[in-house]
Parts: sequence; structure tokens; C-alpha cells
Amino acid sequence: MPDIYLHNTLTGSKELFVPVNPECVTIYVCGPTVYDLAHIGNARPPVVFDVLVRLLSAAYPAVKYVANITDIDDKINAAAAENSETIAELTQRFSEAYLQDIDSLGARKAHLYPRATHHIDAILAMIEVLIEKGHAYPSKGHVLFHVPSDPNYGELSKRSLDEMIDGARVEVADYKRDPKDFVLWKPSSADLPGWDSPWGRGRPGWHIECSAMIHQHLGTTIDIHGGGSDLMFPHHENESAQSRCAHQTSVFARYWMHSGMLNFGGEKMSKSLGNIQSIRSLTEQHQGEVLRYALLSGQYRSTLNWSDEQIGQARASLDGLYQVLRDFDYAEPSATANYAEQPIDAFPASVIQPLCDDLNTPQALAALHGAAAELRRCDNDEARARCADTLRSGGWLLGLLQQNAESYFTQATGRASDKTLSAQEIEGHIAARKAARANKEFSKADAIRDELLALGIELEDSREGTRWRRQ
Repeated sequence: MPDIYLHNTLTGSKELFVPVNPECVTIYVCGPTVYDLAHIGNARPPVVFDVLVRLLSAAYPAVKYVANITDIDDKINAAAAENSETIAELTQRFSEAYLQDIDSLGARKAHLYPRATHHIDAILAMIEVLIEKGHAYPSKGHVLFHVPSDPNYGELSKRSLDEMIDGARVEVADYKRDPKDFVLWKPSSADLPGWDSPWGRGRPGWHIECSAMIHQHLGTTIDIHGGGSDLMFPHHENESAQSRCAHQTSVFARYWMHSGMLNFGGEKMSKSLGNIQSIRSLTEQHQGEVLRYALLSGQYRSTLNWSDEQIGQARASLDGLYQVLRDFDYAEPSATANYAEQPIDAFPASVIQPLCDDLNTPQALAALHGAAAELRRCDNDEARARCADTLRSGGWLLGLLQQNAESYFTQATGRASDKTLSAQEIEGHIAARKAARANKEFSKADAIRDELLALGIELEDSREGTRWRRQ
């Protein structure tokens, strides 16, 4: 089995991946706060870590992948009030929408999507442990983590005291012993969601939610903790501190991995800036697989500049890969191929090697195009079948090239012809053209071809008949 190297934010270096238990790798990724439709920037972590889970699943007997959903938050409370609906209704609606959206991008489901409100008992239990061990204290209906009690606080983000306070935008309140102390539990008014606790009716702070869910579902120490780079501080720093202190361990997550932000119009894409593009709106305009290719076209830790040009380049690249499979009669994936069950050595080395080098997806995509070029050069059926399988199996690791090539080209979404002719109408024109050619009415046949081309429908005549694709 090839060695897998991952960049560890904790150490700032690329390290050999060695799991706690080689029989089952554990990975946790921070998910969205569900008060609105997720934007395409929210899609980068689930797509990136889906590739990682596919790779690890090929290399190890089992992978337990947990991705949370934050369903209690001040933004949720405000959105529910504005929409005149209950918090439960709003979070259920947007949780379902989020899962549908990432499914449209080819992200396989995590083993579990825990929600904060389903883990109140675990949260309360962890807070009580932190108080007992002297790392937290109740004050005026709040419970706060006392940052100076953890000598290793700041090891993940490597920030100075001033940077910590500025970066967290902390509230310097009279109930805090130290300005850096952060909330584990806070009081709730009658109009806000809340639960009974030893410190009064209230609700959990953001950071404690993930720590409690990780402990309940994955244990005291996990292999990989992932999320967007914007979560490194304060969220992940605080998670690490409270988890290590509660369980008296030196390590909470052995490898911290952070995906870079998406820039749109020269600025970080975010709801607060109002420069977002929702996953839902984009999948109405483009195939989800095209968007996935675009998200994987940059190194996952780097900032990715999102634009219509980026999407267009992704579509052209994906078109080229599917066209090769279509041209050589490998339009349909093999009925016997079950790539999810294959060991890592069964996948093409040209794709595995870059993925084992800190998920180098741009190089892995380049390897797929190399396999496509080789397929075009093949001069016998055995070689063609081998190269086609390289494309399909390598594509599976990236979550690409698993649909029927004919279906890919004839889907209307994202094509120039998506507002013109239906598939049935196109087939009718092709039948009329075939009849015209049979009657030697070649001018009429050419006119039909030209008419379809003007509408964004390209015809391809082959030995098996006439195929078509939307431009």
C-alpha cells in the first residue's frame, strides 16, 4: 500500500498518515449552520473530504466519517423569527436542502450527520467535567472555558494574545475572568430555544457542540479533523482546548486539515458580504459534476477564484474526458465495476500517487486526461479496455466519470441548448434527417443539421447511427 501524506495544520508540515487504529480511520468535518441555502463555498469541504474518504476507504478496512450540522445558533433564531416559522421547521428545511445540494455534487453521504440539539445531554456532561477539572466556571447564568487553564491554548492557530482577541471578536464582559474566555453555555430568554441545566435554562455555545458530538460518536482522540480554513480560529482552537482538557489528553485530533476559501469578485465568498452563489442556483444552471470538477481543479488548501470562466473550463475539460469514452464505445460504466470495494492497489497509480501526496487533485485530474490521450492512441481492444478502466476507476476516486456518457452530453442543464429543444424533439429532427438522406434529399438533410447546430445541438454520424450532444 502506498504511503499517504497529509498537510497537518497543527504542525504546519506534510506528514505521513498513521491512524490510531488501522482497522478503522476516524474523520470529522465541520458542516454548515443551517439558516439559509448553502453557498458554493460551503460545498468545498464536503467535496474535498469526500475525495479523502474515498482514498482512505481504498487503503484501510473501514473509515468512520462524521459531518455535523449546526442547528442551534443566533443566526438561526433570527432567520426563524423573520420567516415566522419555528426553529425546528427552519433547520429541518435547510438541513434537507444542504444534503440534497451536496448529493448533487457527487459527495457520498457521511456515516452520520449529528445535530447539536440532539446532543444536549452529552454537551452538559462535558461542561460539568470541565468545571470539575478546573477548566470552566459558571458566572451569571453562563459557563465559560477559562483559557489560561490550558497551557497549550493557541497551538493550532499559533496566534498571539492580541490576535486571539481580535480574531475571535470576543465580548469583554463582566462575567468573564479573562477576555479570552469563551462561552460553553449561555442563558436563553423565553422566546429563544433553551434547555434546563444546573446553571439555569440556556443553550450551548458553538464550540462545545462539536467536541461533545465527536466524543460521543468517534471517541477521545480522532485521526482527522477537517473544515474550512475560516474555522481554524476560534472554532477549532477552542474545540481542541476543551476536548483535551476534558479528557486529559495531549492530542485531540492527530491531523488537522483545512480547505481554502472561495473568492468571488475578488473577495471571500460569504453571506455577510452578499457575494454568494448558492449551490442550488448553480446546479440549476450547470451539471453538478461540472461544479465538482471546478472545485477540485485547485489545490484544496489554496484559495480558489470562482467565476463563470472557471466553470466553463471545468465543463470543457469534463466534456473531453466523456467524449473519449463515448468515441470508443465505453459510454456505459462496466456492470461489474464496483470501485467502492476495490483495494488501493487496484486503482491507477497515476491517480493514486498525487492523491496520496496531500490530495493533489489538480495532478490527479491531469492523470485522467493523460489516460484519455492514451486511450485515443490505443490500437487494440485489450489496451482500450484497460485505458477506459483507468479513466473510470481513477475518476471514481475523484467522484467523476461515473455516469453514462450519452446521458452526460444530452442533459440540458448548463448547455447552450437548454432552453430550446427537448430530447424527443431532437430525435424527431434526426429521424427526419435520416429519411431525407435515404431519399437522397441531401440539401434538406444538411439544412436540418444546420438548424440543429444553430440551436446548440451537434450531430455525430457513426457506424452505429447518429448521436447528438448539447453544446
